[in-house]
Amino acid sequence: MSQPRPTPASESDVPKPVTPASTYRLQLRPEFPFAAAEAAVPYLASLGVSHLHLSPVLEAAPGSAHGYDVTDHSRVRAELGGEPGLRALARSAREHGLGLVLDIVPNHMAVPTPLRLNRPLWEVLRDGPDSPYARWFDIDWEAGGGQVVLPLLAGPVDSCDLRVDGGVLRHGEQEFPLREGTEGLALPELLAAQWYRPAWWRETSTALNYRRFFTISELIGVRVEDPDVFTATHAKVLELVRDGVAQGLRIDHVDGLADPEEYLGRLRAAVGDDCWVVVEKILARHERLPAAWPVAGTTGYDALHRVDGVFTDPEGAAELADRYGECTGLPQWPETARACAREVLTGDLAAELGALERRAGGELAGAVRELLIAFPVYRPYPGEPELPPQALERAAELAGPAAVAGVRELLLRDPAFAARFAQTSAALRAKSLEDRAFYRYAPLLSATEVGGEPGRPAVSPEEFHAYCAALARDWPETGTVLSTHDTKRSADVRARISALSQAPELMDRESAAPDPHLAWVARQTALGLGRAPEAVPRLADALLKGAREAALRTSWTDRDEAYETAVPGYAPAPLDLPAELAEAARANLLGMALLHLAMPGVPEVYQGAETEYRALVDPDNRRPAYFPSGALARLDAGAAPHGPAEEKLALTAVLLRLRRDRPELFRGYAPVAARGPAAGHLVAFTRAPGLLVAATRLSHRLAGSGGWRDTRVALPPGTWTPVLPAHAERSAAAAHSGSARVTALLDDRPVGVWVRR
Repeated sequence: MSQPRPTPASESDVPKPVTPASTYRLQLRPEFPFAAAEAAVPYLASLGVSHLHLSPVLEAAPGSAHGYDVTDHSRVRAELGGEPGLRALARSAREHGLGLVLDIVPNHMAVPTPLRLNRPLWEVLRDGPDSPYARWFDIDWEAGGGQVVLPLLAGPVDSCDLRVDGGVLRHGEQEFPLREGTEGLALPELLAAQWYRPAWWRETSTALNYRRFFTISELIGVRVEDPDVFTATHAKVLELVRDGVAQGLRIDHVDGLADPEEYLGRLRAAVGDDCWVVVEKILARHERLPAAWPVAGTTGYDALHRVDGVFTDPEGAAELADRYGECTGLPQWPETARACAREVLTGDLAAELGALERRAGGELAGAVRELLIAFPVYRPYPGEPELPPQALERAAELAGPAAVAGVRELLLRDPAFAARFAQTSAALRAKSLEDRAFYRYAPLLSATEVGGEPGRPAVSPEEFHAYCAALARDWPETGTVLSTHDTKRSADVRARISALSQAPELMDRESAAPDPHLAWVARQTALGLGRAPEAVPRLADALLKGAREAALRTSWTDRDEAYETAVPGYAPAPLDLPAELAEAARANLLGMALLHLAMPGVPEVYQGAETEYRALVDPDNRRPAYFPSGALARLDAGAAPHGPAEEKLALTAVLLRLRRDRPELFRGYAPVAARGPAAGHLVAFTRAPGLLVAATRLSHRLAGSGGWRDTRVALPPGTWTPVLPAHAERSAAAAHSGSARVTALLDDRPVGVWVRR
């Protein structure tokens, strides 16, 4: 392997590219603060990344393992080392040629314990709608009878120990502010006199009167569309950008904002043109990012779906869907998605639906509901000329064309209603699809990922190439990912599961289990996780979370204790894939990594995923990071990779270093076609066009059909030299030109990388 770049002699020697060559995501938490990230900088620089992508760094709820529950926008989080720690990390990163990208959370803040940690919210609860902070939050004072409903109590208010102590109202560890002059009142009168009403958490779905993040009442929506609120909540982040501490920003949940384009325009004006900005935006398969948004692109879930899909066998996926339906008796994907949308909207999001229905009026209430359920993407945006015709037609079938036309007209003339409709639509799609239907519909678990399409998981090579060509043309600096803190299964677990689409008979197990759906999920997940450390308890935890999310037999809000006690029993002992399918999983693992790191965009490596990384849904995927510095040093010293984990590490380092040292290679995009009996099993393309990559897809099917045989590739002009090291038994890898047999080109590997000489 090529050697890592030497450390620059001084800060002035450090190049400062506008766009990262690649990013590396670090999950900060009190157990992994800025100092721990700083200690990892030399290794990450040697790996080849150009920027560290940090999870949220502003002050958050005490002990938070993720940082998305911000309590104070003006301070860097003390538990991570505070602002001195962040600036020290930035200095160390610069000394090693690296930059920082910050993850920011404009949509919401924490409703913390104690509440005083969120000073703006505390003052609103104390002083009511006349507080200068009242404009920060979306509160429907009228719906709450002049009070903010706070569903933070474990039971009905008359069963809870609420008492005045030290000038505040206390309930356990929680504190509530008291309105001036009310401290001496008897408890019933005191509660009635406040600008808030402490409530049992079960009142959330009917009584909640503030906008929140999805269905999480402990995260209250922030009105960043107000210029003063934007200024107050972004001052520290903008200071860090101006001071050169951060060179890029990731915008969390942009679809939660009232007007994403307006917000992004204000942000762009504040950070300048040189700051790399990407948005967490989940695009449907047919959807495109609005061209007017002043961003580099998305965080990359759309790329994840295409990379995963090209390694999924469509025929096998369809067979798995049939087997799953026969085994479980559950409906197919379209019915599942619609049922989950209706359940979530009328249950978990009933308060949000009620607010929209009140504003629309009784005659239009049904049409509001049906239009939300039928909406085919996350949400509409201000200024769009028309709603999706298929949504209008579907809603009209159930609510009547006149009522749907009335809602359409209301969306056009009432910006406040349109904003709340859009925000509710985004929450509905996230909770009903990603957090319910994706757990309920499980023929092929690798397809139930953020941005995925479980009913049509496979992506043809032609579709993949068309997607990449569009990225290179329209969004060449967009982010791309395969594993994140939000993926339900890491890429390498999905690589193993997707291999089942090439051998669906492996799921043909008669199950006498009381819950055949859970048994199916358990078997696929166990095959995906394999013999990972602590596999059985980790699998059991993931199964329990999945059962609650699916809400078939138990749920987060209505738990069936007897059923949940039995769930861990479904977790089998660690399962191995059969040898021939393990080889297909290896091909998937390396092929997915190759396409991700070579395709257009800025690839992100999740912490630890430069080597084989098997993780399940959070919190499993947020465990402490493992950095394979010893293995990388051995590879750099000339050792041959041992096993898929080191093969992936070697491949990742080669491509990250090429991106860093030779960025001119990663421009443009052109498919390279194979010809012959197995042409459909090769995905190959050039960049620049001085870089050529090729990956084997559906390798188990390939082996069963006789292998590559005389399949050939007409190489672009020039002599193409392999970048990956030669096999141990060979002194050097052969160069190629003209027409090459795939067997000779790949040299017994599932993937290859070449540069033109």
